[in-house]
Amino acid sequence: MKYRKLRNLDVSAIGYGCMGMSHGYGPVPERKEAVRLIRYAYEQGCTFFDTAEGYAAGDNELLVGEAVRPFRDRIVVATKFGGPRVEGDRLVPIEYTPAEIKAHCEASLKRLGTDHIDLYYQHRVSRRVTPEEVAGCMGDLIREGKILAWGQSMPSVEEIRRAHAVTPLSAVQSEYSIMERSVEKDVLPVCEELGIGFVPFSPLASGFLSGKIDAGTRYEGDDVRRAITRFREDNIAANQPLLELLRRFAKEKDATPAQISLAWMLHKKGFIAPIPGSRKEERIRENLRAAEVVLSPAEFAQIEHELDKIEIHGNRTDEDIVFGLRGQCD
Repeated sequence: MKYRKLRNLDVSAIGYGCMGMSHGYGPVPERKEAVRLIRYAYEQGCTFFDTAEGYAAGDNELLVGEAVRPFRDRIVVATKFGGPRVEGDRLVPIEYTPAEIKAHCEASLKRLGTDHIDLYYQHRVSRRVTPEEVAGCMGDLIREGKILAWGQSMPSVEEIRRAHAVTPLSAVQSEYSIMERSVEKDVLPVCEELGIGFVPFSPLASGFLSGKIDAGTRYEGDDVRRAITRFREDNIAANQPLLELLRRFAKEKDATPAQISLAWMLHKKGFIAPIPGSRKEERIRENLRAAEVVLSPAEFAQIEHELDKIEIHGNRTDEDIVFGLRGQCD
């Protein structure tokens, strides 16, 4: 496994997003199996595990804490406080004061069974509690040894700059994939300028970039793909040119479409460390071995050139997921 630096944290070039072990993608594995799979990811070289207090109301943190206990001192654990919530017909960030953030940090520490959190994210940036106030609180937690570093999830460039000026950010986590590239315009440049790591969630577009999705695929329960527009039948058909591009390069490199997608991302910037999630042993191994797939400058340039000619249909938004699934799940 190759490694990357998120400011002051050394992590495996490809991490592991643990959310799907508890919710978000339909039926979840038995707990014993989930623990085994997380430990398998570590055995395959992963040292970067991502969770959040909002995943299954804290149960995902409990699961991750149990799974990583045998090697806790050899990995980086990231978790998050707050997140989006429904307010009438709108989706807004949960507002936590500094005192409340500290209380939630203590609760996460207890669930994770650890004395410190390596990377503590604000899950969605507040509207009323300023970035400066949150950054000040993070500085307190760092000085107290409760966290080693902090980050923001889905922030704007202004929010990054304001927070970073008070307590330097180690990472920004936002959606980023070969299908969703909006962060390339301003977020990635400001991270590069300020020396902040970037952690893409949904780097395989919720599995779309595996190349195994077709118009007949059906999703059940709380599976977010029921509401993500790129999984509509018309968009699956319309996005085939992208998948054909990935398949062509995968054949040339003796790799898979998912590995080409991750290799493209790793080539893009040296401070990027994606966190794909999977609940199958073979997919975990496939994702982590994408770090071994190296694109030449010419190959990367060719992919970029081809991407400029491809229109992407559909996307993923918090609003689509929350309001699209509301009332449809048990």
